[in-house]
Amino acid sequence: MTWSCYILCCADDTLYTGITNDLEKRLAAHNAGTAAKYTRTRGPVELVFVESCLDKSAALKRELQIKNFTRMNKLALIESVKQQRL
Repeated sequence: MTWSCYILCCADDTLYTGITNDLEKRLAAHNAGTAAKYTRTRGPVELVFVESCLDKSAALKRELQIKNFTRMNKLALIESVKQQRL
């Protein structure tokens, strides 16, 4: 089972960080308003960052690390991934 840590950009331009083992299902749940209280009223959401993790424990640790980042650091992380794709 593959775990992922992800960042969503909400309709109000806020960022939400979470983990999942089924990214497509979780993203659909966020957009349906059934995944997290935070995103329920801030949809639709857009996936802007995803990182594979070895297991749930590693995903939880990475989620906590990212949640402790400032908004500027999160945006820099998102941008660094975009630059790698080019």
